[in-house]
Formats: sequence, structure tokens, C-alpha cells
Amino acid sequence: MANEFTKRIYEVVQKIPRGCVASYGQVAALAGNPRGARGVGFALHRNPLPGVIPCHRVIFKDGSLCSGFAFGGEGAQRALLEAEGVTFLPDGRVDLQKCAWLGAPGGGK
Repeated sequence: MANEFTKRIYEVVQKIPRGCVASYGQVAALAGNPRGARGVGFALHRNPLPGVIPCHRVIFKDGSLCSGFAFGGEGAQRALLEAEGVTFLPDGRVDLQKCAWLGAPGGGK
């Protein structure tokens, strides 16, 4: 059973729109614990609904992907993001200028 912070993490991640990404720290802050970025990673690793809770949209604050992406590795995460229209810089990081989610209450960029 998930604790309250974990439940809030899942709620926040479900609001990240297709084609957008958010950082672990951003999700933690929006879920009520600005210092809980590591907890976000643990919660997403145990994602009970991978098709519903889009954990692939959560990345590091510098735009890099998690090499240990729980559902197939970094390549799988990148493929899922590209399929949604997320663009990448030549060095492999997400183009945050174009794809960062601002965490708007209505779910917009």
C-alpha cells in the first residue's frame, strides 16, 4: 500500500501532458516534499500502473534520462518520449526549452 507522499507523486505524474517532461525534484515539490526527489524515483520504480502513470516523463533536472529506467532502460524511455513529440539536444538530453512542463494546475505547459 502506498503512503500519502507516494499517492501524491502518482497524481502529479499523471498530470504531466504528452510531449512534456518534469524533473524528479519538480514532482517532489508539487507532491508536497521539495526534498523528496529520491523518493519520487523510488515511487516511480514501483509504478503500479505503467500505462496510466507516465513515469517515462520524469527526468533529471539537466534533461538527462535515467539509465536505470525501470521499464526497459534509457533507450526505452527515450523512444516513449520521442513517440510523444519530445525533442532532444545533440548531447542526448531533453530539450527543456521546448518540452519542460511548468506544473500548471490545469496540466498545461
